[in-house]
Amino acid sequence: MTFQELLADTALSFVVLGAAFWPLERAFSARAGQRLLRPAWGVDFAFFLGQYFVWGPLSVLAIMAARPLLHPEALAGLRAAVALQPTWLQVVEATVLCDLCVYGWHRLCHQVDWLWRFHAVHHSAEHLDWMAAHREHPLDGFTTQLVCNLPAFVLGIPLGTLAMVAAFRGMWAIFIHSNVRLPLGPLGFLFGAPELHHWHHARVERTRHNFANLAPYMDWLFGTYHRPVGEERWALGLAEPFPRGYLAQLFVPLRDVVLPGRKAQGSTQPS
Repeated sequence: MTFQELLADTALSFVVLGAAFWPLERAFSARAGQRLLRPAWGVDFAFFLGQYFVWGPLSVLAIMAARPLLHPEALAGLRAAVALQPTWLQVVEATVLCDLCVYGWHRLCHQVDWLWRFHAVHHSAEHLDWMAAHREHPLDGFTTQLVCNLPAFVLGIPLGTLAMVAAFRGMWAIFIHSNVRLPLGPLGFLFGAPELHHWHHARVERTRHNFANLAPYMDWLFGTYHRPVGEERWALGLAEPFPRGYLAQLFVPLRDVVLPGRKAQGSTQPS
């Protein structure tokens, strides 16, 4: 892909996502009165550009390079059986296995100090909307995508099927970060609603609820499900001091230090 094509795809993605989510955030605001160009919007826009121009393409290349290494001969019979299945069943299997792996990995990222250093970049956002979904350290994003795709690679699920699942998951990840309060009713057990993930971003020391971005039933199974009630008034972001600039957030996790466990002054915990 040429630079011009990459630029055109990035611009198109920005326009399409903005056209889809800005009206939705205005009509069903979770936090009424939040401005379109709210504080730190420029930092999240830098993360958006970084993902589309640099880190996203590099992650895809790295994951595709790793794919041939994840075909153990011991599972050749299983892959042959999966290949005979209808596409819809492959999609269900890939989605459920991905949900399970991402849940476990996400939970580890909140419990293991050296993983948290990278994941904390994502939690440093103090305002949530569709743009904040892109605030993610590239190593955090790459490892998450690798863990997510691992079961599908091992089972030999075709790339076309995997691409459909990845596209859906990507759009849903943006939706759950958007400034939207839109309960899903009974479907909320199968698909994560924004209010669940907004709670996950509460300004407490490493939140311990709602790790399953797409599948709340995983949190229900493992005892980490929490559905808040009432208006969203809890503070968002990290309880620890953290740099605010784009480049600083890329480099600070690479230092050989663990984020301090003390809470920043003036931070509040939701009740």
